[in-house]
Amino acid sequence: MVIYNVTIQPDWSIHEAWLQWMKAEHMPAVVGTGCFSSSRLLRLINIEELEGPTYAAQYEATSIEMYQHYIDNFSDVLRQEGITKWGGHFTAFRTVMEEVE
Repeated sequence: MVIYNVTIQPDWSIHEAWLQWMKAEHMPAVVGTGCFSSSRLLRLINIEELEGPTYAAQYEATSIEMYQHYIDNFSDVLRQEGITKWGGHFTAFRTVMEEVE
């Protein structure tokens, strides 16, 4: 299993609206590409939240090929939607992990 992890820190000024958008629109759209079997949204704890809370959106893919299919065909459009909607009011970075069995 491959986990695509997006760590995001929205500004406090957009936090509530951003959170609703992530849960109701963005994350379902990412899973809706067919590249991921599930998703979850986690909030990091025990860290400073001066500028805003920090979340990890995680998406599970059955293979690195499915993840790569997402990157090649869908990620640019979905990322741009977030940038268009929220502008510079958030920071994000991405990591890809593989489950160790």
